[in-house]
Amino acid sequence: MATLETNARNAACNAIVDLIDAGPAAGTLVFQTSADVEVATLTFSDPAFGDAALGTATAGTIASDPSATGGLIAQASFFDSANTKVLEATVALSGADINLSSIDINAGDIVSVTALTVTVPAS
Repeated sequence: MATLETNARNAACNAIVDLIDAGPAAGTLVFQTSADVEVATLTFSDPAFGDAALGTATAGTIASDPSATGGLIAQASFFDSANTKVLEATVALSGADINLSSIDINAGDIVSVTALTVTVPAS
């Protein structure tokens, strides 16, 4: 299997996360049930991520959803401001792409993310 050099990993990662900034406004991080039903929607800063280093880009500030719709979170989708999906990630309490302290969200709950990265592996 081929191995990506750091400059290639950074370029690929930047190209992916920059898609979240497409459109006239900030992108969103939408937590969803396994049936794609929205549970909570958080808004990225604009731009959403800083430049990648060692194949990893770190998100800037992500605004919380102060009044979630509610439901059991199973996945998260990253959208640009035109509502075009860029990424989809698994969500769980542990061992997933995104790990949350709680995935069973009640209507009206505050949902927040304090840190988020996207990584392009070397191979």
